[in-house]
Parts: sequence; C-alpha cells; structure tokens
Amino acid sequence: MSDITLSAAVRQNLLTLQTTADFMSGVQNKLATGKKVNSALDNPNSFFTASGLNARASDLGTLLDDMGQSVQTIKAADKGITTITELVKSAKAKANQALQTQSQYERKQFAAQYNDLLSQIEAVAKDSSYKGKNLLAGAGNDLTTIFNEDATSKLTMEAVDYTDTELSTGLNLTDLVEGQGGATAFNLSGGKVEITLTGADGALNSSSRLHESSGITTSTSLSFVEFLESGTPTLMGTHVSSSATVQDFINELNKTEGVRAEFDEKTGKLTILSNDNFRISDANVGAGTAITLGNAADITTAAYGSLTANLVDSASFAIGDTLTLTDGNNYELGSLEIDKETTVGDLVNFVNDFQGVDASFNDTTGRFSILAETDLTLASERNGATNTDFNAKDFNANNDGVVLSALEDSSFATDGDISRVVDRLNNALSTLRFQASEFGTNLSTIQHRQDYTTAMINTLQEGAGELTLADTNMEGANLLALQTRQQLASTSLSFASQADQTVLSLF
Repeated sequence: MSDITLSAAVRQNLLTLQTTADFMSGVQNKLATGKKVNSALDNPNSFFTASGLNARASDLGTLLDDMGQSVQTIKAADKGITTITELVKSAKAKANQALQTQSQYERKQFAAQYNDLLSQIEAVAKDSSYKGKNLLAGAGNDLTTIFNEDATSKLTMEAVDYTDTELSTGLNLTDLVEGQGGATAFNLSGGKVEITLTGADGALNSSSRLHESSGITTSTSLSFVEFLESGTPTLMGTHVSSSATVQDFINELNKTEGVRAEFDEKTGKLTILSNDNFRISDANVGAGTAITLGNAADITTAAYGSLTANLVDSASFAIGDTLTLTDGNNYELGSLEIDKETTVGDLVNFVNDFQGVDASFNDTTGRFSILAETDLTLASERNGATNTDFNAKDFNANNDGVVLSALEDSSFATDGDISRVVDRLNNALSTLRFQASEFGTNLSTIQHRQDYTTAMINTLQEGAGELTLADTNMEGANLLALQTRQQLASTSLSFASQADQTVLSLF
C-alpha cells in the first residue's frame, strides 16, 4: 500500500475527513454522557476537582441517610413517651377514683389496676425501639448523629430508662401493695334458763325484793359465777344482796359479760341467756351452792348446730339489735337488724353479700368464720348504744370484738397514702413532659441539619456539574457544523478524485 501515491488534494481532503470524524466522535460522546469532562485526559484540573466535590457529596449523602434513621429512632421514642404519658394519666385517674371512695375493698381493686398500668408502661418502653436502638431503655442505647465527614460536628442523645418504673432516675413510680387479707372466727353458742319468781302473794314484779321470792332468805347474797363441774370458777358479775329489788338483780345480770336477762312483769318470768356455762351462787367465788329460784338450774351452753338456729338464742343477740359491717376506714358495708326469726344462715348471707368477704359456718362446732381481703369489723348496736354483750368472752376469737385485721393493707388504704402516690404521678408527668421537650428539640436540630446537608449536597453536585457537564445546546450545534463540514469534505474529496480520473480519458 505504501507504493500507492495519492495526490496532494486527495490526501488533504482525507485528513480533513479524519479530523472531522474525530471531532464528531468527541461531540457525540459529550452528548451521550452529558459531560464535557469524562476522564482526566479531557481536563485533569476539572476532572479531579469535580471528583473531590462528588466524593464529599457522596459522603454527606451517607450521613444524610444516617440522620434520617436517627429521626426515626427519635420518633419511635417520642411515640413511646406519648403513650406512657397517657398511661400515667390513667394511673393518676385511678388514684383519684380511689380517693373518692372510703371502701378499702374498692381501693384495693384500684391499687391492682394501678399496678397493671405500671406494667403496661414498662412494656411500652421496652417496645419503643427502632432498628435495635431504644432511647427509653437506658444504658447502651445512647444515640449519636454525625453531621459532617470528619465527625467533628455531631449530636449525642442520652437514653432514659423507663423499662423499670421504680428507678429513681426514671419515673420513680413503685408498684403498690395490693394488700393481703386475713381471717377471724367466733363461736356461736348459748344456753337459756327460765325462772319464775314467785312469792306468797304470787308473781314478783321488778320492784319486789329478792328475799320475797321463795328460796331466798334475808341473809343470802347472790353471785354470778362461771359454772364448772370441778375446779375454781371465775366470778362473772357483782354480788346482789337479798334486799335488792328484782330490777337490781336483772340489771346486774345484764352487766355480766355474755349474759342477757329478760323479765316479764305480769308473770314474773325471768329468762336468762348466757354464752358460757353460768350459775347463780350463794358464794362470791367458788362452786358454792346453786340458788334454787323456782325451777331454775345451772345454764349449760351448747354450740349452734344448724344454719336455721335463731341468733336470739345467744346472749349476744337480742331482738332489735343492729349488726353493722365496716372496714378499716370505718366505711359501712351494710347492716342487719335482728328479729326473733333471724337465723345463723341470715348472718352468713349478710356477710357474704359484700365483695371481698367470705363467711362460713361449721354446724358441728358452731364456728363462724370470716375471710376478708381488707380490715373488717362486725359490731352490734342495742338501744342506740354499743352492745357490749356482742364482744363477750368466748363469743369471738379475740377480746376486742369481731375484728379482722388484714395481714397487709393496700397502699391505697388511707387518703394520705393516695395523696403521696398522686404527688409521685405528678412528678412523673413533669419528667415525661421535659423528656418529650428534649426529644423534640433534638429532633428539630437533626431535621434542620438534614435540610442543610441536602442543600450542601446539591451545591457540591452543582459545582461538580459546572466543571464537567456539557452544554448540550452548544454541542448539538457543534455536531451539526461538523456534519456539514464532513459533507463538504466528502464533496471536495470527490472533486479531487475526479481530477485524477481525467487521465483515463486519454485511453
């Protein structure tokens, strides 16, 4: 091929076409890539400067993604705080409800509901995590958000711990004592004797002297003692002389613990009921000699053996008595008025009518048992005053009356206890509001840095583009010009070739 000789005109046109083709290739590449600098060969200064700007924009883009994840983590914690705040408000409502009632049982139920709400608070705090990071779960969950490439600008948020409401550094809300109930019992037993006090002129009345009754002499002094088959009995009442009236005798009988006396003025019939074995004796203390008053005998008690037994067969109950059931706050649960037909079963049903109280009766032993979730008192009123016979010895399990003391009172038992809980709840609400405000401030800061970083990335990418991006309008015009030049060069080459071809016409 080296032996082929081209004319100068053809060679010049071929070079022009090659140059034009090279220019067209470059312009087409710029139009295809949109860049006027595609490699360091195009423009080393612009290429490396733009690469640096794009690299920083890429780094900031990665940080921007991290900022977005930080925002989501804070939002998750904020939603947790919002829910916890509502639960604390609900707990406060429970405390205020407890304050509005004096019922220990109702307050105990409110305490249990309060504890359930605290459990839910802890559960919400544990569930407020995002991608393994939980700002409400304490140690190990601090959140650091980096804002620039060398990490010299950053924001660190310390996590709080609400997963345990009892922490003093958190909500400082302890679980309430729900209380543990107790039990008491007393024996239902009684005995009765009927004595007809008669004298020479017939039945005695309340103003008659005792020595007017047959079997009583002017030297006889009556004593009321616990009757025992053997051993030394216990003095149960004061002495009554024979010169005392029948009414004095009745009054002293009624003063005796566990004894009730009723007298019929018309018939002279004296009815004596006792909760314990009882004797009217002529000795102060000792077995003595039982005084025979009409057909009187020693009173021997027996346990109530049936739910249908009448309560008035015991000295502790009389027609017209009112039994009242109250709790430790003196909150009255209810009352029962005794009539001649009121039975043991009626008493069991009366006690069982109330929530948190369970009564039962053993018809073999006569044992009346009460289980209750709170403090409880069963008291009796007779003729507008406290019925002391109701607290008679051996009637109940203790000498203070039918009193049930719970093993442990609820933390809502008293108004003072509830007020202290409300104060703690108010402090917890203040803590939550402050923490929510702090989260909100940090969230706003990160969002502002997000906006700034986005703008900075755009600035960097715009600057890189100014260095490397092609002007498509100009490059399009260049391509059109080159295409025209190429066509002209092709025409010129054709003309140059025709000049060489004229030699053929000689042959």
